[in-house]
Amino acid sequence: MSVTRDAILDCLGTIPDRPDPAVETVSTTAADGYERRLVEYDVEPGERIRAYLLVPDDVDGNGERPGVLAVHPHAGEFAVGKSDPAGLSETAAYHYGVECCRRGHVVCCPDLLCFEDRRPAARERAAGTAPDGAEYEKFVAMDRLLRGSSLQATYLSDLAAALDVLESHDSVDPDSLGVLGHSLGGQEAAWLAWFDDRVAAAVASSGTARLAAVQRERITHNFALYVPELLSIGDMDDVLTGVAPTPLLVTHGTEDRIFPPDSVRELAATVSAAYADAGVPDRFEARFFDGGHEFPADVRSSAYAWLDRWLDR
Repeated sequence: MSVTRDAILDCLGTIPDRPDPAVETVSTTAADGYERRLVEYDVEPGERIRAYLLVPDDVDGNGERPGVLAVHPHAGEFAVGKSDPAGLSETAAYHYGVECCRRGHVVCCPDLLCFEDRRPAARERAAGTAPDGAEYEKFVAMDRLLRGSSLQATYLSDLAAALDVLESHDSVDPDSLGVLGHSLGGQEAAWLAWFDDRVAAAVASSGTARLAAVQRERITHNFALYVPELLSIGDMDDVLTGVAPTPLLVTHGTEDRIFPPDSVRELAATVSAAYADAGVPDRFEARFFDGGHEFPADVRSSAYAWLDRWLDR
């Protein structure tokens, strides 16, 4: 039985209301070939968040540049979110937002809830009056469940708001919006490509597998992975096949211990067949490489080439 989009939306639960983002620039810093702008915008009524907007120096405001959403990984590093893809962390392999910007794209790097600026205030964490790190992630996820929603639903709504920010930029072509991310970021890139049809191309690095296999191997994961009742109606096959015909690249290490590689190969075969059935076999690709849960330089280069191919029109 085919799993419908509506059935998956029911599993996600209530999607937060999303207002006009009302973007404001907080500060601007000159970097090598681009500006790093700290911007603030609304994601829900009464909730404003911050993101880094990376803008190439040679933009001219003619609305012809692709806009790319760069979603940060998890890695248990809750103090670091948007700073990873924005090039401000110590992990160079996660600076993929900067690398995309240097290829001429306008890039938005937001914090996901529970990371960097979207944690309880430092004074609360220090005093122990608010949960921190993984405990805060757990608290937020459980709170969403109690209210008939899910952390994944929140992430999707928030990332759709980041697309709003890109879409409204005077240098961005609203028909050329892409998303990429690694690990948690790859998971969210795949989900967002399914959720929001403004996504014109997506790259999911080490971020997806059959959830039945994850459970089989007893692998614990980020809380957004657990969408209530999803396994009772289907699996990630149904999400990724639902991305078609949007161009989607999945990359994965053969020694990845977090997302079982055998299930990723099976998932990729199913998705590839769905794209072929849709008459667009060239719009899906799965690239496996020798390595673990990582985003190495040559794989990142292929990811950028994929986005260039489908967004630069």
